[in-house]
Amino acid sequence: MRNRKLQVWLPLLFSLVMILGMLIGYRLKENTRTASSFFHVNNRSAVQQVIDLINLKYVDTINTDSMEGEAMQVILNKLDPHSLYIPPVELEEINEDLQGNFQGIGVEYHIFHDTVNVINVLQNGPSEKAGLMAGDQFLKVEGAPVAGKHITNEQIRKLLRGPSSSKVAVTMLRDGQQKQFDIKRGTIPLPSVDAAYMLDKETGFIKISKFSQTTYREFMQALEKLQGQGLTRLIVDLRGNGGGILQEAVDIADEFLDEDKLIVYTKGDKTRREEYKSKRPGLFESGKLEVLTDEGSASASEVLAGALQDWDRATIIGRRTFGKGLVQEQYDLTNGAALRLTVARYYTPSGRCIQKPYKGSGDYHQEIMERYKHGAFVNADSNKVDNGQPFKTSKGKTVYGGGGIMPDVFVSFDTSIFSSSLSKLYLSSTLNNFVYTYYLEHKNLFKQYRTPDSFAKNFNQDEDAWKELVPFAAKDSIRLNSLTPAEKSIAQQRVKAMLARQLWRNEGFYEVFNLTDPVVKKAVELISK
Repeated sequence: MRNRKLQVWLPLLFSLVMILGMLIGYRLKENTRTASSFFHVNNRSAVQQVIDLINLKYVDTINTDSMEGEAMQVILNKLDPHSLYIPPVELEEINEDLQGNFQGIGVEYHIFHDTVNVINVLQNGPSEKAGLMAGDQFLKVEGAPVAGKHITNEQIRKLLRGPSSSKVAVTMLRDGQQKQFDIKRGTIPLPSVDAAYMLDKETGFIKISKFSQTTYREFMQALEKLQGQGLTRLIVDLRGNGGGILQEAVDIADEFLDEDKLIVYTKGDKTRREEYKSKRPGLFESGKLEVLTDEGSASASEVLAGALQDWDRATIIGRRTFGKGLVQEQYDLTNGAALRLTVARYYTPSGRCIQKPYKGSGDYHQEIMERYKHGAFVNADSNKVDNGQPFKTSKGKTVYGGGGIMPDVFVSFDTSIFSSSLSKLYLSSTLNNFVYTYYLEHKNLFKQYRTPDSFAKNFNQDEDAWKELVPFAAKDSIRLNSLTPAEKSIAQQRVKAMLARQLWRNEGFYEVFNLTDPVVKKAVELISK
């Protein structure tokens, strides 16, 4: 009987509760019309309050997404130079660089006279399988014209990339004729080991341009290849390497150090000390080792160089590194963006803090230019860190903390490449355009060279190429007739190396360029003694 009475009254009871809830909700709504009480109830920050009010009340239509991103970065700039807000539109490309691959068609292209030109085609990649060749020009992508449309690199990148196995239809111009291709997109590697070859019968050279998720694997493949060719001495080039994933640098250091040696440690006010040590027998623990650095070597590069220097395992050659010793962690945000927040600092095994001072972000980013102005690129004494704290390596050698890794052997920078005409040539697209054009016009000439080594030894058209470059550059208001013989020689060396890149990509470039690179020449001289 009680259950029956409850069944009768239960619907009425629910109705009363629902009506009461509606009345309370209506009263609450009446009492939350002011911005202050609205934001208080939702616990929103002052920044978000302002953005929301602009969206609700501002007189004109405003893109508050970009405004919010700019506001975020202003806040982060108050912390340090490396905490970063990454907008959703930029996140994919940044993550691809760290992943070491992307989904696309496998061509290297360059926009020349409003036309997208194929510079290189990835061997065994989707475009090569479809039949594309260097020198082809894009006319249409999926039926939409792209030639002569002032198209940007970003626009063509979006058109050509897409999910793996999806297809893209392109119309190309080759030798004056239109050709149709259907290309099946695939996974395209973004190599971080740019070159790995033997400088002589015993000395190997490995160039690492960044530290991505594939770097350690690429490095091991390169090292094993060189060991199979007689490697007993190794030069690792970290110049211009801005860093990346710490663990990849730690794993590479492990190949040079015996077990249970500290490689780096991190700590911050809100993070406890974390140590990274060598754990396994390395592939190259005893051979002669040199590491090349410059002012562009940063972060994970400095971790690797610092560890090998502190354990007296390698000779560091070149110039002082950048001085980025701040550790960032990346956090995904609800709007599809990401935050890279500095959480700790890097310290070398001897206790050196790699990070240089950063009182003002403007001064911080100008510090490299200040080094140049004060002679740090040409004078070993000027290369030292001001008021750097001394530390000792495992064998008692004095090293300094407080701003990058000081080289054991200093090699000055050739300031002649900063002459007005050469700087303009290098910084503009003129040289790239010339090399591409020269290659297409002399394709038959290059067919005789099978390897970068044969090209380096036998290509003797430097003067002919120069005679064509001078009028080509003059069209872009770059006067090369006034160059000194030394400057002309430097420019010719660069042209030859870039032609080798056209044929064999980065591997070809470094095999040719290193023949006259003063840092590499110094390293070979020292390692051979």
